Formats: sequence, C-alpha cells, structure tokens
Amino acid sequence: MLNKAMILAAGLGTRLKPWTDHHPKALALVNGKPLLQRNIEYLQQFGIYDVVVNVHHYAQQIIDAVTHNNGWGSKISFSNETDAVLETGGGLKRAATYFEGTDHFVLMNADILTDLKIDQMLVQHSENNALATLAVTERKTSRYLLFNENNLLCGWMNDKSGEIKGHLGNKKAFSGIHIIQASLLRLITEEGKFSIIDVYLRLCNNYKIRAYDHSSGLLQDVGKPESITLAEKLFP
Repeated sequence: MLNKAMILAAGLGTRLKPWTDHHPKALALVNGKPLLQRNIEYLQQFGIYDVVVNVHHYAQQIIDAVTHNNGWGSKISFSNETDAVLETGGGLKRAATYFEGTDHFVLMNADILTDLKIDQMLVQHSENNALATLAVTERKTSRYLLFNENNLLCGWMNDKSGEIKGHLGNKKAFSGIHIIQASLLRLITEEGKFSIIDVYLRLCNNYKIRAYDHSSGLLQDVGKPESITLAEKLFP
C-alpha cells in the first residue's frame, strides 16, 4: 500500500528569480494556485494524504500557508532544514524516521507538474520488486539517467560537459518523481549534503533501480519564470 510521500521544497529556487528573492519556489502560483498545493492535491488522487515537506528557503512562509489552509485536506509534516540545504539525498535521510513502518513511499520535487499515474507506476514497481522506480521521459535536457537493456539504472551523464558516471546506456530524462522501498533508507551511508541520484548510482549494481517511462503524458518543470506560462496552459 502506498499512502505516504515526501515533497522536496527546500531549494533556493535561483532559476525562478525574482519570485524567490522574497518567497519559496514551492509557493509560486500557477493559475492562482501554489505549486505545493497542486502537488498535495495531485497525491490525493492516488490516496496519499500523509505528506512530509522539507523546508529551508523562506520556510515559515510554507509552514504558514499549509497551516492556514489546513494542509489542503492532507496531513502535512515538516522536515526542518533551515540550518543547511541538504539536497535530495540529505533531505530524505533527515526525514527517514517519518517513513518507519512504511513499505513504499513517493518522493517528488515541488516544482514539477504532471499527470503521471502513480498507481500504474506502483504496479510496475511492485511487479519488478524494485528498490526504487524513477519516472522518466524521452525529452531533451542537459543531464540524463542511463539505463541498460533491462530498463535498470546503470549510469548518469552530463550532455554538456561529457561527464559520465557508471556505464553507458539508454538516455532518459528524469522527471523528479520516485517510488522508493523504505528499505533503501537503511542503505544510505552518505552524510550531510548529497544527491539521491548518487545513492542510486552506488547501489544500482546490486539493487534494481528501474525506469518508468511516461513520455506520452504531461510534464512541466516549473523552474523558470517562462515555464509558469507554459504550465498555466497545461494545468488549468
């Protein structure tokens, strides 16, 4: 059963200036509705009403918005990172106790909007007994995850610099949504500030980290001011 999630909302949002000079990126408005609210309501479509949100940049604004709106119908907890931004891996590790007693959970970025069917992604995740399943699409970007012929993670590459970690494979653009077995949390040995992708790359030779391709659906990264205009056309 999938009933818990974490929304990553601690980033500085430097690409979204000038909004983020005075507000957290997670509260940027798309057709009058904050990104955070949209993603809380998105998770509700799949029966997920128990969510932890990590906070750093203008943390109190996020806490106040959630409190004022009664969590938009969900139970919202906060993982405080006001002392330091821990990135995706460090942020998840700090919030690990929140997932005790859970089999699987969703991890997602606050600044993406999508119509990805999490229930269908969970079916594939469970059928393949994956440690983690990563939503991906066939789109052009600067950094790619690399997957082998069995759709398992084998590497990462930066298309601009040519840097490669791991092994070459089929290039897929990561969508910022994961379904993760809670047992992965015990395998995180990294400390401080680190990316969850580096954890996956360390583990992928011994554990199944799978791709879930949803290229036929909608996905919008709302990281820049111009992307808000695009998002407003896709997500009323």
